[in-house]
Formats: sequence, C-alpha cells, structure tokens
Amino acid sequence: MISYLDHDFSQLNNFLKVLKPSKLLILVDENTHEYCLPTLLGNLETEIPFEIIEIEAGEELKTIETATQLWEILSEFETDRKSLLTNLGGGVITDLGGFAASTYKRGIKFINIPTTLLGMCDASIGGKTGIDHQFLKNIVGTFAEPEMIFVYPEFLKTLPFEELRSGFAEMLKHGLIADEKHWKDLIAIENLTPENITPFVETSMKIKLNVVEKDFREQNIRKTLNFGHTFGHAFESYFLAKGSPILHGEAVAMGMICETQLSFLENLISAEMAENIISHIKKFYPLQNIDDSTKEQLISLMMNDKKNSGGKINFSLLTKIGECNFDHAVPEQHLISILHFFQNLY
Repeated sequence: MISYLDHDFSQLNNFLKVLKPSKLLILVDENTHEYCLPTLLGNLETEIPFEIIEIEAGEELKTIETATQLWEILSEFETDRKSLLTNLGGGVITDLGGFAASTYKRGIKFINIPTTLLGMCDASIGGKTGIDHQFLKNIVGTFAEPEMIFVYPEFLKTLPFEELRSGFAEMLKHGLIADEKHWKDLIAIENLTPENITPFVETSMKIKLNVVEKDFREQNIRKTLNFGHTFGHAFESYFLAKGSPILHGEAVAMGMICETQLSFLENLISAEMAENIISHIKKFYPLQNIDDSTKEQLISLMMNDKKNSGGKINFSLLTKIGECNFDHAVPEQHLISILHFFQNLY
C-alpha cells in the first residue's frame, strides 16, 4: 500500500510493469510541475504512453468546475478503464485527482505520489477523495483507495517553510490522538526543517494507516482523526470565503487549540494538560484574529460539517495525550465560550 521510493524510483517502475496500464496520466499543479515532475520523469522507465495534466495550485481550485475540466481532459485523451492516473502533488492534488479518477467511467485506477508533508502524512492515505463546494471543505467526495502510495521524502526539500509547517499540524494531531511518544518527539523539535521532520514521517503515516485499516468508512475509530478539524474546517472555510485563504495545517492548528480547550470544558482533561498542549501548538503556529461578528459564521459552518448527525455538532475530543474519543455532542453555548477563549488568546 505504501512504498518508499529509492533514488531510481525502481519500486514505481516495477509496479507499472506488473500493472500494465493502457495509458498513464500524470496530474500536477504548477508547483509540482516545476519542482517535482522533472525528478519523476527523469526516473520513469516505461514504454506506456503518458500525458501530463496541469492545473493551477491552491485550495480555491478544488471545486466541481476543476473536476469537470479533469473529466473533460480524460475524455479528450481517450482514457479507458485500464488507464492509471498518477497524482503528483499535495493534498489538493490527491483529493481532487482521486475524486476525478473514482468517478470517471465509474472509476479508473490511480496512485498517489505526495510531494508535501501534509500529503505524505495525511491526505494521500485513507482513501478519502473530495472537493469543496460553497466554501464547505470536502463536502462532496468518495471513498476510493489508491492502488499504491509512493513516498519520496526528498520532495520535502522543495517546500516553502509555510507548507512544511502546515503538514506538521497533522503529525502533531497523530501524536495527540494516538501516540504520546510521537507527540513528545515532535514538540522537542526546535526548528521545522525537512531534515528534522523526516525521521518522524513514517510513524505518522503508520498511525493514520492503522486507524484507517480498522475503520475504512469512518463508522467509529476513524472519527478520531477528525480531532481539530471541526473548528479547523470552519476556520479554513471562513477565510476561504473571505478571500484570504489560510493553509489547511494552520486552520487545523487553530482547531486543535479550540478542541483541546473544549476537551477541558467537557471535563475530559485537566486544565493543566489543556494549557500544556495549547502552549506547544502556539509555539509553532500563528493564529488568525477573529472578532464577534465572525463567531456566528463559524458556528454556522460547523453546523454544516459532514460528521454531524441529528442536528448535533459532533466532536472528537482528547481524554489524555495519546487517546481520543469520538461522537461527542457539545452544546452550542460551549462553542461560543471556546470562540471567546480563542479570541482572547492574544
């Protein structure tokens, strides 16, 4: 399922020899076209005909309009059901590419080659594909497993610092919900560099993969992976609609601060533990300012979260560092209290 690529990409080349797709489509954005595609093509050893599909970079392009363009391009290239789509990029590319592949002709095969830390540790794993609609994160999507995930950590060296920090938030989340040692290892990192982070990437990937294997369709334990994401997706959607988008990991970091404090407010962890967790997250991430007028919009966005049921906002909340529960319904007044707390952090 997950394979680390050697410098000659032999694992990928052997995979293509065995699979023998009729055609290879390689989906990139403008960034991965410049910084990552040359490495892939320079190591690709195959006589399978291939085409490059390039889209603009950015979460704001993860829409039904872009998906429609991809379906049209696949059709123009006479893509059949034995073709293989290769998603070379971060979370937007793997989400969008996986969605297009899983719906085109009722599904063609695809693989993910994540090029960002977020892609490696989170977005490429688990078989969730999706697009945003009306500024609601991943509100339309499918469950569809890639044939393989190929990881090449050298791609992390192509990232700007902000993208590296964004992916690091998901790693912190993995430690908080499932592995106290992983959390402690990560918060001990003083400078977020590819060299300092790479040794811990595999642990994060294994944590997510282990959870997904137990509950692929998110009926129970997989919901713990949503820690930080109910508030986080609301923050992300709000700033996207406002025309000043923030990175997914920045939103998740803000969400984890809110949901850690909510875990305390719901009497699941102590005030001391909440304060300790929040101080470490704040150390790595800038926080966006919100005002009183923002709160109602954020709560409205949370009410539209796809994890809700029966008109209740459901959360995954910490019970200790390394453990998390799920389907925890929270009264609206607590959400208002949390947003007030967040507003006054600085």
